[in-house]
Amino acid sequence: MPYYQSDMSFALSNLAQYKVNAKDEILAGLTTALALVPEVVAFALLAHISPLVGIGSAFVICLITSVLGGRPGMISGAAGSVAVVIVSLVAQQGIEYLFVAVVLMGLIQIAIGLLRLGKFIRLVPKPVVYGFVNGLAIIIFMAQLEQFKVRDEAGAEHWLSGAALLLMGGLVALTMAIVYLLPKLTKAVPASLVTIVVVSALVIGGGLPTKAVGDIASIAGGLPSPHLPQVPLSWHTLAVVLPYAFIMALVGLTESLLTLTVVDEITDSRGRRNQDCVAQGLANVASGLTGGMGGCAMIGQTMVNLESRGRGRLSGVVAALALAGFVVAGAGLIERLPLAALVGVMFMVVIATFEWASLRILRRMPRTDVAVMLLVTAITAISQNLALAVLLGVVVSALAFAWENAQRIRARHYLDAAGVKHYELYGPLFFGSVQAFGEKFDVAADPQEVILDFKESRVADMSALDALHKLTERYQRAGKTLRLRHLSPDCRYLLGRASALVEVNILEDPTYLVAGAGVAY
Repeated sequence: MPYYQSDMSFALSNLAQYKVNAKDEILAGLTTALALVPEVVAFALLAHISPLVGIGSAFVICLITSVLGGRPGMISGAAGSVAVVIVSLVAQQGIEYLFVAVVLMGLIQIAIGLLRLGKFIRLVPKPVVYGFVNGLAIIIFMAQLEQFKVRDEAGAEHWLSGAALLLMGGLVALTMAIVYLLPKLTKAVPASLVTIVVVSALVIGGGLPTKAVGDIASIAGGLPSPHLPQVPLSWHTLAVVLPYAFIMALVGLTESLLTLTVVDEITDSRGRRNQDCVAQGLANVASGLTGGMGGCAMIGQTMVNLESRGRGRLSGVVAALALAGFVVAGAGLIERLPLAALVGVMFMVVIATFEWASLRILRRMPRTDVAVMLLVTAITAISQNLALAVLLGVVVSALAFAWENAQRIRARHYLDAAGVKHYELYGPLFFGSVQAFGEKFDVAADPQEVILDFKESRVADMSALDALHKLTERYQRAGKTLRLRHLSPDCRYLLGRASALVEVNILEDPTYLVAGAGVAY
């Protein structure tokens, strides 16, 4: 199936995503844009680049992925997971090399989408997804705590204290209370948007001395414009940026595809993974060519959008256009918004994002799954290297699965009336079970003819083929014959491919029918 289908039904459904619940979509987009500003500014400062670069990148990435992405309702922008990767590149080589890396990052993501590799996200086990989501919730929470710090005249950072801390904490608590209680009264407008407006009016109208968006950095400026990176076109440049681009591409797609999975579960619908890989890539190429940083899906802002009833593409488009409007015309007003209101909203996002169900079922989960979930959560929260956390989680889960299945292999044996010994094998024969498999045969005591029955087993990999070859040789050295019986078609295919390396005797059995295969042997 192509990424951007041309049939009439898909076109009509795509168009409907812009029209359904227009009021909800627009209000959700505005709320999301307000929540994006402090996050994007903070991530830009983390990467040691201008806040305007971060906001411009968020505008470009959010707009393109909202229009072309495979998951309506998902919000993308300049993300912290990517910002962590590019810190050293900017510090060592300068910002122009960053733009090249972002373009190359996008091309890698496009290639991954076109090769349909996005489907491999299905191999990520549920405990890894739980750990990923919980780790990101912790990251979002920790990022909000930075807003409780101020700089003194010497430039040193310290925590708020006294009346300032009480005021900030009180406003955050008020914000969270309104977000929680308002939906119980009315759902006509997003609770987060109403809360931001109410708390902002209270602070600005009452002249309350608390931190505002403008205390982080100024967001006034212009829209992104085309910019070719000012770097030499050489192999040296490619060698410098390629490792960063590859890591950024994997980190970005990991967060995007897992966020897509979470949104699928929340909305009870299905996104298009490969289409989203291509859209994320196009967005990053466009961001790099307009002097921007890389980005991906942002689970915090996506949750704000979903909580505000943004389900279609229109909410993302409105969020992107609102960001542009803030920069061009509304910077003065946006910079006066109290950070306490935005922090309170994000705290509620943390509560909604964290998989509390994973804690409730902790005692009922297998110990391996619990360990994997905690491992992924810890690595995600501490290192903020999402790709590494997910990769380790998948590897540990795969090894645990292999070990468990390796213990399941067993063999039942008996002698028939003709004096032939039969070994009936149960469980998969693969790299993890070959040692136990080899220990189940008594070559010296067995009769001249032995049959190994695979009716309840299968040959899975090269290690299994090698084990069969060695077992056959053991019987041959003892002057005996080992025959294989009831091999499934895929097992026969493996043996055929390895016929030059593996020597076995296959016993034909025309009465055996492989279940579901429709082929008799």
